[in-house]
Amino acid sequence: MLACIEVERLVETAGACDEGPVPVAVGWSDYERILSRIQAPVFPERDYRITEFGARPGGDASEAIRDAIERCHADGGGRVVVPAGEFHTGPIHLRGGVNLHLEKGAVLHFSTDPQDYLPVVVTRWEGVECMNYSPLIYAYEQDDIAITGAGTLDGGANWGNWWSWNDKSSERPTLQTPARQRLIEMGEAGVPVEERVFGEGSFLRPNFIQFYRCRNVLIEGVKIRRSPMWEIHPVLCRNVTIRGVDIVSHGPNNDGCDPEASTDVLIEDCVFDTGDDCIAIKSGRNNDGRRVGVPSANIIVRNCVMKDGHGGVVIGSEISGGCRNVFVENCTMSSPNLDRALRFKSNARRGGVVEGVFMRNVKIGHVTEAVLTIDFLYEEGPDGDHPPTVRRVHIDNVESDGSPRVMWIAGFPEATIDDIRFRNCIFRGVSLPERIEHAGRVVLDGVQVVPAGKRRSAHSITPADE
Repeated sequence: MLACIEVERLVETAGACDEGPVPVAVGWSDYERILSRIQAPVFPERDYRITEFGARPGGDASEAIRDAIERCHADGGGRVVVPAGEFHTGPIHLRGGVNLHLEKGAVLHFSTDPQDYLPVVVTRWEGVECMNYSPLIYAYEQDDIAITGAGTLDGGANWGNWWSWNDKSSERPTLQTPARQRLIEMGEAGVPVEERVFGEGSFLRPNFIQFYRCRNVLIEGVKIRRSPMWEIHPVLCRNVTIRGVDIVSHGPNNDGCDPEASTDVLIEDCVFDTGDDCIAIKSGRNNDGRRVGVPSANIIVRNCVMKDGHGGVVIGSEISGGCRNVFVENCTMSSPNLDRALRFKSNARRGGVVEGVFMRNVKIGHVTEAVLTIDFLYEEGPDGDHPPTVRRVHIDNVESDGSPRVMWIAGFPEATIDDIRFRNCIFRGVSLPERIEHAGRVVLDGVQVVPAGKRRSAHSITPADE
């Protein structure tokens, strides 16, 4: 368990991973400059095979993995290798300089016993800092860490264990509801993080992979299956590469990748087949997010496939620290259950300034709501003192095969939505009028909208409330 002094230091230096303000990008002309900042870590050519530390296929490899990680770290870094075979383990805590490498045919089966994820660690749960169960793979304030290879990470989650904690199949509150509400109240009241202790009996599920306040991170090539909750969750990290990861997990809140209050993040060549948003960018919830006060910035998403999920790329709703400079290109969104391709969600309690979001060369199958949604009426809506802002959202060369609307934009008078631009796009199967409420400039240039067998070209839209 992390000592209280460490938790106090976390509170005092919460913004330490933010090396000064990140300038807002003006467009794709800033893309190469931002991409050049993101460099995957390199590790010494030393291997530490877990079988050399006592692991055997079919057995509990927890101690062997832990010993191999500690030896590798003490020696200055290298690869901790999981060979082909099926191994069982509890939580894995990575140390600096360690690359956890799964060879082809290797499967790590993680325990589904909550007791194995104690003692509690410093974590963020739905945007609020607390002490809770350890994530399945976790690192805290470590540099140069990685998970690589062609093997499989199997969280083992299903409706008989982790997922049942947020079972909404009945009208009764879920098991997690009381603790979730208590945590939100603690965040609003500014209760010290070390006093926000959950874990046993609280039913707040751990994330699969959470790297917290780490630098120089690589996750590459692995398959991730059956996560308790969010799959990949870098928090307050800098210089993160997530490449070629294949995610299949359909439980509640099974977001694929959620960078939170992190800077310089590259997500490329990944496949998302998830039970919630494929990618959801965050920066903390309400007062707790403003206390930490670190935005997500310089995030690139490219060459990804979204097979299933509620939203392709989502920003929010835990976005109180703000977000800037998000680039999305060359992605395919083919989910039959996709609600929106690009979604922003916040409200007057979350707040947050989101600016500089650029999407190009994206192909979308069908969406059930709209290609773009900006929802400031989410949950508490205008009830709060922190009206949100979304501005400079530019969408180029995006094509969809079917959507009821191109855009669904719902603001309120005190909030700001401005400079939303579509250029050289084709949207087919549009059947409903655009909803645009309380927005500034919304411009269409060279856009083709194809409703019910007709074809028309639109160049601009006047917001409904102007």
